[in-house]
Amino acid sequence: MNKAAIVILNFNGKDVLSTFLPSVVTHSSYDIWIIDNASTDDSVELFTANYPQINLISLGSNFGYAGGYNWGLEELRGKYEFFILLNSDVEVTAAWDRDLVDCLDGKPEYAALQPKILSWQDRKMFDYAGAGGGYLDELGYPYCRGRIWNTLESDHGQYNDEVQVDWASGACLVIRAADFFMQEGFDAHFFAHMEEIDLCWRLRRSGKKIGYLGAVTVFHQGGATLDRSSPKKLYLNIRNNLSMIYKNVNPLRFFGIIVAKSIMEMAAAVGYLMSGKKEHALGVFRGYRDFFSGIENLERPLKKPEVDSSTSGPVKFIFWNYLVLRKRVFTQL
Repeated sequence: MNKAAIVILNFNGKDVLSTFLPSVVTHSSYDIWIIDNASTDDSVELFTANYPQINLISLGSNFGYAGGYNWGLEELRGKYEFFILLNSDVEVTAAWDRDLVDCLDGKPEYAALQPKILSWQDRKMFDYAGAGGGYLDELGYPYCRGRIWNTLESDHGQYNDEVQVDWASGACLVIRAADFFMQEGFDAHFFAHMEEIDLCWRLRRSGKKIGYLGAVTVFHQGGATLDRSSPKKLYLNIRNNLSMIYKNVNPLRFFGIIVAKSIMEMAAAVGYLMSGKKEHALGVFRGYRDFFSGIENLERPLKKPEVDSSTSGPVKFIFWNYLVLRKRVFTQL
């Protein structure tokens, strides 16, 4: 069995691949694979013509992030010990892949970890997706060291450490192949957004740990597939967050969480309507509607979890700290 594979998911990514593939090819030691989600542009021709060392897995349809990786990695089952899942819009640095794999390989109790993720547009700032390692609060809201909601911190070495976190970003994620397949991969019902947080939650429930390695830095463009401010992204985040919580907490706790979340998120939807953002308000409503209509497709684990904790972060309610106490930096929590 080979040690590791770098696996990039692509859908109509000609422009981002032409920008970011050179750094991956230059700075990587392990095999590079691209899973193509039935692209209709010239992206496949781009890398097959210019990078013959890259391996291709072609899918028949666009299965999104979750389904695309599930189908593609199934083709690599039994061939690699580790997978490094990398967004197509990420610039990497020297020895990034070996350092990530070596770190995870030396921590058998860990299933996955991420590097420090900075913004590609402003390289002194943390990136929205993962930043310095992610946590969940008691209502299932994600936040990061270096990013709380839409407030980003500048990087001055404050997170150049190794810590245990609640979730690792799918923008750059190294995971043991055995653990990925033990959990049956990502939940394909999510399609895109929060599927990696759900997977990390399931891994932690099974007794595994998730880590962050600040000695490795990558730069993420973000929004290459879906703009962060788009109503569709809001819809997916609402629906998938509810789905993730439903799958990973007991029914009584879920009832309490959804009551609290629905009050806050419906108030936010009214705010969108009053500010003229009708599509964003509809995104919230549709997120709840489609969660309830698809709830029968979500599987709850039958086995009692070895670890029944949603969070190891410093606060129980991030919204209270951010909106009421006005704490905008992780070290203030």
